[in-house]
Parts: sequence; C-alpha cells; structure tokens
Amino acid sequence: MRITVVGTGYVGLVTGACLAHTGHDVTCIDTQPERVAAVNQGQPPFHEPGLAEIMSTALRHGRLRASASTAEAVAASDITILAVGTPSREGAIDLSALSAAAAAVGRGLSGCSSYHVVVVKSTVVPGTTDTVVRGIIERTCGLAASSFGIAMNPEFLREGSAVADFMDPDRIVIGQWDERSGQSVAALYQAFDCPKLFTTLRNAEMIKYASNALLATLVSFSNEFASLCEATPGTDVEEVLNGLHLDRRLSPMKDGQRTAPGILSYLRAGCGFGGSCLPKDVSALRDFARRQGISPRLLDAVSAINDARPAQLIELAEDAIGSLQGSSIAVLGLAFKPGTDDLRESPALAIIEHLKRKGADVRAYDPLVCAVPGIRVCGSAIQAVTGADAAIIATAWPEFALLDWTALSAMMRRPVLIDGRNALRDATLSKTVECIPIGRYFTQEGAAFAS
Repeated sequence: MRITVVGTGYVGLVTGACLAHTGHDVTCIDTQPERVAAVNQGQPPFHEPGLAEIMSTALRHGRLRASASTAEAVAASDITILAVGTPSREGAIDLSALSAAAAAVGRGLSGCSSYHVVVVKSTVVPGTTDTVVRGIIERTCGLAASSFGIAMNPEFLREGSAVADFMDPDRIVIGQWDERSGQSVAALYQAFDCPKLFTTLRNAEMIKYASNALLATLVSFSNEFASLCEATPGTDVEEVLNGLHLDRRLSPMKDGQRTAPGILSYLRAGCGFGGSCLPKDVSALRDFARRQGISPRLLDAVSAINDARPAQLIELAEDAIGSLQGSSIAVLGLAFKPGTDDLRESPALAIIEHLKRKGADVRAYDPLVCAVPGIRVCGSAIQAVTGADAAIIATAWPEFALLDWTALSAMMRRPVLIDGRNALRDATLSKTVECIPIGRYFTQEGAAFAS
C-alpha cells in the first residue's frame, strides 16, 4: 500500500520505517528541511536501536522517502497516518500540530478522486478524531467524511525498544469510523500475527490513555512505598516489591517455572517517570476528566507523587552531606530512561533544578546526551565525579553498575553515592563508598540502614 506518515518523531519515523520494512511504500512528512534531509540520508534524528538499519534497507529498496509536501504525498497515497506531537500546554492537550497536519491532509484530499483513509496515531483525548480531525479535513477538502475513511490506531511503542515493539506487537487496536475504514487499516498489518481489536474511534482513543495511566500509576504506587520505607526503620522497598511480585496474579507459573511479565518493571521504585508520554498523557487525561465533570483523584495523586519524588532524592543527599550550598554534585544520567537520548520530562532535569536552587554546583554525564542548555555536561563519569561531594544516579544506565566505584570514590571529595534508581543493588561496592539506595531508612550515624 502507498502510505503517507505525517511526523518524523519517535512514533512517526518508527511507524513509517517499519511499514516500509514490511513491504509498503512510505513517504514521511516533516516541516523541518534538515529533518527531511536526515531521513533521506538514512540518519535518524534521535537514538533508537535498530532504526537506522531498517531505514537504510527501506531506502535502498526505494520503499521509504521523506518530503516536506504533505498535500502532494497525500494525493499520491492510499492511507495517511497522522503521527505528530500532542504535548501538554498548561495541563491540557495541545492539538495545534495535529490541527495543522489535518488541514494539510485536507488540502491533499481536495483533488483526490480515489478512496483515502486518514488514520490518527497521535495520542488524543476521546472525541478528537471524530470531531476536531474530521471537521478540519471536511472543511479543508470540501468533502463529507463519507467520502473518505477515518480511523484511530494508537501506538504502544516504548522508547529504546520501539522498533522491536512495532515489529512484534502485543495487540493492534483499530478504532474505525466505519467498517471500510477499519479494514483498510487492518490491511496495513496483514503480516502481523497478534490480536487485532476493532472498536469505535473514542474507545481506541481511551484505550491508549488507560494503558499509559496504568503504567504511571504503577510507578507512583512503587514510589509511594519507597517514600514510606525511607521513613520506616527496618523496611526495604526492594524486598517489599519482590514479595509483591511473587503474587501468582502478577508472576504466574508456567510449565513449573515462575514467569516475570514485563509490567513488573513498572513496579520498581525510582526517582519518578518522565519521557514524551506518561507525564503529558496523565495531565491531558486529568484535564479531560475535569471537563467531563469528573474529579480524577487517583490521577491527581499519581502526578503529585511523581512531582515530589526528585525533591525527596535531594533530601537524601542533604541527610548524607548536610547543606548543599556551595557543594559539588555529580548527576549521572540525563535521559528519562536508559536506551534513549530523550530528555523530555526527565526526572534528572528536575533533580538538577532542585540542586541548583539549593546552591549546589552541578556536573552531569550521560552516555548518549552530550549537551543540555544551562547544564555542564561532562564527557565521562570520571570527569563528573572528580572532586564531587556526592554523586546521584538519576538514570539506570547499565554501565553505571559496571564502573569501578572504589576508584571513582577516591576521586571524590566525599565518597557519597545516592542511587536514585537502585541500579547498584547487585553491584559489589567497597566499604569506602557510602552508597545510599532509595527505599530504605537512612540514619546519619555511620550511614547505617535498618535491615
């Protein structure tokens, strides 16, 4: 099939490249000329494992290209997928990019005589596809929705494993304006062997929010217990959550062996969730709920717990070294999670802002992030920790657990390590390193932990 994908961000470019990899003819649209050029040269504008390889293959076979002309690409294709950003603005969803993309698609459809399906893949609150998007397209192209197809096909991609998630999905949700629209979208995924759920447009929109809201809730649930354990002698959140995981409803037995479903990774304590999805989607859903006359008490609590977590990490540092005024602090990890260079809503950035407000001098290091405005980013962990009064692990990059902390601690002014992700729980550390994990009760006397 001939496909136009509007947007070359994590969702759009991964979707376009993967569909081209499965044999479709794909044109990716972006308004930034430098991004269009990068895609046409096979260079992903962000880090995503495996993406460059499938882009290169698709480009070589002539099945993938990038363009800045939405209308032209739409007129020459069978399906258009809208995969532009829907960020949060003052707590509500910002549909400006989606509205602009829908108008551009409408202009492309105005001269199109063949049947065309417009698919919304951007995350939008229920009612957006069948009102906002449909209305803009109808007004722009001068046709009624009965003349073209409309569908909502939410994505369930995780940054750092987006290509693998797309190529091996656990489900494909197709919200359809009518059966013909849904079947056209299903044809895109004919090669995929997984459950395919056909439902209404609004159900499809809500399913995406329900999925992300659950994941955010699990993270905040875990961090609430971390905070509780940090205030309760004799408790350890890792042991508490390990015991929780053993519930057979969470880790069932299969062929005599206990399984560990991936969702358990969200039932782990840390310094908060970030990224391009969970924070803004929870905010958008809270705003949407209030506009429906519903008080989203659970989601309000999820956000409040998440917002408070970075400051609680700073309190651990203050308990360990005293006032942060004039101190030198190394922050290890800037991306919101390992495997990506995405800084959006990263807890590490919130931690750094708290440190600066406390008067600390901050140096940071991340394996994939080389520069951040207003932050001194070092080229290595050694550079970041040398002369530091404390180091804070804000992103659980696997390499941090492999570092020689005995040697690194000797370079620090004070060998204090705040493990904000419990990334070093299984690492062998010298007694010279004062390592403070999260989710345990800390006492200043001898940096002891009740156990």
